[in-house]
Amino acid sequence: MPFSSILTHWYSVNKRDLPWRETTNPYYIWLSEIILQQTQVAQGLPYYESFIAHYPTIFDLAGAEESEVLKLWQGLGYYSRARNLHATAKYIANELNGIFPNSYKDLLKLKGVGDYTASAIASICFNEVEAVVDGNVFRVLSRYFGIDTPVNTSSGNKAFKALAQELIIKDNPALFNQAIMEFGARQCRPKNPDCLSCPLQDNCIAFNSGKVNTLPVKIKTPKVKKKYFNFLVFLSNDRKTILEKRTGRGIWQNLYQFPLIETQKEININELTEILKGHKLVKDNAFDLSLYNDAMIIHKLSHQHLFTKFWIVHVLELGVEGITAKEIHKYAVPVLIENFMGHFKF
Repeated sequence: MPFSSILTHWYSVNKRDLPWRETTNPYYIWLSEIILQQTQVAQGLPYYESFIAHYPTIFDLAGAEESEVLKLWQGLGYYSRARNLHATAKYIANELNGIFPNSYKDLLKLKGVGDYTASAIASICFNEVEAVVDGNVFRVLSRYFGIDTPVNTSSGNKAFKALAQELIIKDNPALFNQAIMEFGARQCRPKNPDCLSCPLQDNCIAFNSGKVNTLPVKIKTPKVKKKYFNFLVFLSNDRKTILEKRTGRGIWQNLYQFPLIETQKEININELTEILKGHKLVKDNAFDLSLYNDAMIIHKLSHQHLFTKFWIVHVLELGVEGITAKEIHKYAVPVLIENFMGHFKF
């Protein structure tokens, strides 16, 4: 039985019952694919269901405020996905009358849509013969065919895309794409793949040559940067605090956070006290400072690690207009801030 037939047979027996597999509506497929970028199905599923409940059509999503979309996205990370999602919804609703582009080529023109997402939508919704290539597909193909070309290079991307395009079932591209992605997610896993029960075992080069744990190959990425974040949690006598909106490019764009002082290294309470003297948010240098978390919180992002301290700053009166404890939960914040709010019990 050829490779593609084995995959699709396995899929027919083992596929998960997921809501986006019950439709070919491009809005639902697009939404699911954007949510599942950099996100496991178990984590993404509740978000998908929440978005569908809040925004059942692309017009509903387009009509929402960006702050509402970011709040609903809170906890998923990679917030540029949410901003692109909202921008694309507005473009399709307002410029294309709510009608999705129906070809791979035109789907690629949408903000936040790359080769993988365009291929998925084109094949599932419009039956276009366009193979998907993502981490799951890289893994299956590199192991089965014994390919050691690094997957995180342009040449590797092109080679795996070409191979997947050769293997795809021409009269049912959606079935093949969903089968190989599911197989990579559940059977040919990154760690501890279930090789002994794998239907591709007989002809899998990695299995038969003892290379399962060394494929696929990735070129090492640059060293992760360290940053030191000191969040100032202001508390006034009337139990108000301060949140600031992050502007400009970078992590957490348009999300809210406590006032931040970033330093080159870890600082102690005496050093921060000196920094706060004359700070625009402190009136008349009258404040009482204490450290909330004795152990530094290390928040790991893909390209940087944030070494974080939360400092409680008691003041008689805030230097700016503040917000109440009830209001604070209305704002879209990074998960690092959300976790603190939960522990602090605002």
